[in-house]
Amino acid sequence: MVSVDASGPVVVVRALTRSCAPAGCTGCGTLSEWAHSRYVRHLADVAIGGRPVRIDLSVRRLYCENPACPKATFAEQVPGLTVRYQRRTPLLQRLVETVGVVLAGRGGARMLRVLDVTLSRCTVLSQLMRLPLPPLEVPRVLGVDDFALYGGTYGTLLVDATTRLPLTLWEGRDAGQLGHWLRAHPGVEIVCRDGSLAYRQGITDGAPDALQASDRFHMWQGLSRRVQDVAAAHRSCLPAALLAAEEPGPPPDAVAAAGTAADTRAGRHARRLFEAVHTLADTGRPVAAVARELGLDRRTVRKYARARTWQEVMRRPPRKPSTLDPYLDYRQQRWDEGEHSAKILHEELQAKGYLGHYQRVKMAVAPLRRGLPLDTPRERPPSPREATRWITTRPDRRSHQATEGLHRLLGHCPELRHTHDLVRRFAAMLDHRDAALLPTWLDDLTSSGLAPLAGIAGALREDQQAVTQGITTRYNSGVNEGRITDVKLQKRLMAGRAGVALLRHRVVLIAHFRRRYADRPTTTPR
Repeated sequence: MVSVDASGPVVVVRALTRSCAPAGCTGCGTLSEWAHSRYVRHLADVAIGGRPVRIDLSVRRLYCENPACPKATFAEQVPGLTVRYQRRTPLLQRLVETVGVVLAGRGGARMLRVLDVTLSRCTVLSQLMRLPLPPLEVPRVLGVDDFALYGGTYGTLLVDATTRLPLTLWEGRDAGQLGHWLRAHPGVEIVCRDGSLAYRQGITDGAPDALQASDRFHMWQGLSRRVQDVAAAHRSCLPAALLAAEEPGPPPDAVAAAGTAADTRAGRHARRLFEAVHTLADTGRPVAAVARELGLDRRTVRKYARARTWQEVMRRPPRKPSTLDPYLDYRQQRWDEGEHSAKILHEELQAKGYLGHYQRVKMAVAPLRRGLPLDTPRERPPSPREATRWITTRPDRRSHQATEGLHRLLGHCPELRHTHDLVRRFAAMLDHRDAALLPTWLDDLTSSGLAPLAGIAGALREDQQAVTQGITTRYNSGVNEGRITDVKLQKRLMAGRAGVALLRHRVVLIAHFRRRYADRPTTTPR
């Protein structure tokens, strides 16, 4: 070191190499002390005290004393400080590469600016793409899955199911690309995949001896979707989950409110439409003709024509639960006692623990001012998705309410009861890893008379060997799904504008980066 200048915004360190030390030729490695000349290299280094550092290093250019070497002269290199054609020290270069792997272009440039290193996003990406990928080792167990790349374009991700590290990814999900990769990397023994026909064909072409295992999650997900289709087809049975447990007949509040609703503007409008529609529809005229004559939508005419009374079309949908529901009896009691001030009622409810606003109390007592009863909370009938969740959830994990509702629903709808039995039989096969009853179960799906279940039975029967392996073995695509989540995260960090090559580089490198730093022992400062 010759001098250090810290007077300006950049700390400048001036140094020179020793004149008597031999240096190795960068072409052949022969040591030489025959100096040709000197020149100054300007190297950027990591910041010190929040200030950038520049090293002005005077190095020698030497003659190569090996007559067979193609280099006549060469510049000496200082181990740990200089690298050929590099204007950053190895320490700063590793920092730039690490930030590029973790944060990519714009994010990496902003982070480096915080560290007092000024680089553009293009430079950060260039340094990232210069990093070599880890050597690819052919895995024994391979995971294959697709992911949304952008728009309607999909990509394929390959994962080593043993080490849980991504191997590569590419655009497209056709059989030819996968088969080509498997032929170029022989040695895969087991492949975990979903039910994709393209991946099935690609694995068969590229690695015919590999054992294919269909993923348990995707099989269960496909069955759940078909169960939801069955529930949607029997939507009219879903209210039985609530109505079967109640006593028949209209609720007391509905009877009390029926006469009052007839005097409202909506009630008079509903009764007028009901009488007009039935006057024409009862004569046998089609719905379309009635709609044209009355100037109404066909669905409106059909709704009024199917109703037996005009009150049915006035039925209010069940409202959502409110924070005032626990104080329903108290509000009615205080109103009957003569307290009609919403402000005083709000203060009394606050004393009982109510945390809502005064306007909510004011709106809640508005029906009482019009002579209507309070709108009591009513439970909604389950949706097809909720009924599917009841059917597919393990019995010991269902809530008491879901268990009771499912019991009433299955007692009312034979189709859903049969669907529930088939689902539980498949769940038992997955739990016990026993596929001996799979052929019988597939036959029962086909003969169930339910089109959605018969459709999935055909798909599973075509892939029965992989389905059997998915049920009986421990291999699954859980690793693939986790890695795909990470791929989506990296895409969002780059605002979705990353090309396939950059995305592949980051996904592979950041997985190894995390593994390398996660394996390091942590030291607690004293």
